[in-house]
Amino acid sequence: MISVPVRNASGDEVGTYDFDPGDLASSINKQLLHDVVVMYEANKRVGTVRTKSRGMVAGSTKKLYRQKGTGRARAGSARTPVRRGGGHAFAKTPVDHGYRLPRKAIKLATKMALLSKFQDGEAVVLDDISIDAPKTKVVASALKALSLDASSCLLAIEGYDVNVWKSARNISSLQVSPVEFLNAYDLLHQRRLLITKAALDKARGQTA
Repeated sequence: MISVPVRNASGDEVGTYDFDPGDLASSINKQLLHDVVVMYEANKRVGTVRTKSRGMVAGSTKKLYRQKGTGRARAGSARTPVRRGGGHAFAKTPVDHGYRLPRKAIKLATKMALLSKFQDGEAVVLDDISIDAPKTKVVASALKALSLDASSCLLAIEGYDVNVWKSARNISSLQVSPVEFLNAYDLLHQRRLLITKAALDKARGQTA
């Protein structure tokens, strides 16, 4: 059983949250987490590098001079790869590096990453977060009160909240995500996790 204190936006402890680790994952598979993170990194690659082959370089295809009778070595066109300004012999072309692991493996890795945050003591449970109007100062003050302002942090909320998102978008070290869009990469990429009670309830109720 995991028991973590529940805090409010002022940093005060207002209760505890107890849950069975098995609600998220039976164990943590580091190899699966590694494979999923590599997949997300690969999908982020642009892969648009391109160089010109000899067929793409501007210029005539005519020989620079006749092949015989000049006393010099044979020469092709100005677009040949051996000449300056010519095309590449093996030109690079755009490559799609993206791939996809099985859906169940990705969802399980997300729950493993979430569980690892609690096991490593890097998760903070927030009782609730409600902002009437976009104001960065409200979120910044809460992070400072919770001692989460010194490192990167992921704020997981129950659902999309435009006021929370607008209030947090100017804080470079903070990322906001509804719990349904959480993934292993975002959870592991940010050092700390701030999650509301409602979001954690929702995460535990999801099936892998």
